[in-house]
Amino acid sequence: MKIEQVHTLVNSITEEVTGESDLLNEDLSNVVQVGKTVQNIDGWQNKFVQALVDRIGRTVFVNRPYAGSAPKVLMDAWEFGSILMKISSDLPEAVENESWELTDGESYDPFVYKANTADAKFYNGLVTFEIDKSILDRQLKSSFANASELNAFISMIFNEVEKSLTIKNDSLVMRTINSFIGDTFYDLDNTGTYSGKTGTRAVNLLYMYNQKFGETLTAADALYTPEFLRFASFTMSLYVKRLSKMSTLFNIGGKQRFTTPDVLHTVFLDEFAQAAGVYLYDAANQFNSESLKFPSAETVPFWQGSGLNYDFTKTGAINVKTGAGHTVTASGILGVMFDRDALGVCNQNSRVTTQYNAKAEFTNYFYKRDARYFTDNNENFVVFYVA
Repeated sequence: MKIEQVHTLVNSITEEVTGESDLLNEDLSNVVQVGKTVQNIDGWQNKFVQALVDRIGRTVFVNRPYAGSAPKVLMDAWEFGSILMKISSDLPEAVENESWELTDGESYDPFVYKANTADAKFYNGLVTFEIDKSILDRQLKSSFANASELNAFISMIFNEVEKSLTIKNDSLVMRTINSFIGDTFYDLDNTGTYSGKTGTRAVNLLYMYNQKFGETLTAADALYTPEFLRFASFTMSLYVKRLSKMSTLFNIGGKQRFTTPDVLHTVFLDEFAQAAGVYLYDAANQFNSESLKFPSAETVPFWQGSGLNYDFTKTGAINVKTGAGHTVTASGILGVMFDRDALGVCNQNSRVTTQYNAKAEFTNYFYKRDARYFTDNNENFVVFYVA
């Protein structure tokens, strides 16, 4: 056991927390224990009998399950065949009703053929990965006091695999959404300039707010400004209603589509959702809180990653090359709304295979995962952002 004298440190800490001293540079390397591996065991000998090694008094396994947080876009699966074919049709045009335009002696042919137009998209891509883990048959027994401890250790190892799989699966779902976000920004402006403009699919709430009210609000301050948040709530709620009506305005392909609330996915950035909850509603009930509520939504902590400090410039940003091959860097993304058929994960197949090595007496576990991730720019997809 390595003993450290820390009286000098705790005295200076007391001065800091009682306001007697400015913040100091604190060396906590000898106070806060981050754990050691077996390879770095120096100093673990008994303090008074140097030949003895301190005994493990308690074993704690870090075995906490991880649920994940990706939006629920999982679709169906199939066992045979490969290609996903997605078929859609267009609205037919109206023609003259001749029953009210009859002329004596004219012939009216009822056998005119009207073709049924249809589009078909084919998806035949698959992504796959695996995580391998080996479990020793006999060798591990020497490290534990009983079978219960050994089983707990193995359970912890497999739980780490499951958490890794969950994180990777969530990330792939988010990359599917990010790809569509990127294509929507590219459709607005293929030069990479997204500030100072807005569209019907890439909706710059900050630009719209400043233009409408003659303000000069910045993206950095928008989430802390109740007036802006009320405007954002108003605009997003309108979009829920607008998307439910047949229109060509809300998909890149210009197809006649509608998205009713029961098939509408809404995903907000956590910071945006939390800001709405804290800054939007007036404590004195000055506003009708029911009217101010944002659409019901799933939330995500970030679109691509947290960065080093969870700064909004990182959590609200993407830097991707989309499935369509467009390179897009964008920030200030607050949320998305999209149709159930706009993107998804289908034919997901997770499985575990094993192989026992009789010579070396260990078992290999192969955690395999296949899935198809798709987007369809003929379906409704809207991005809300500030820039």
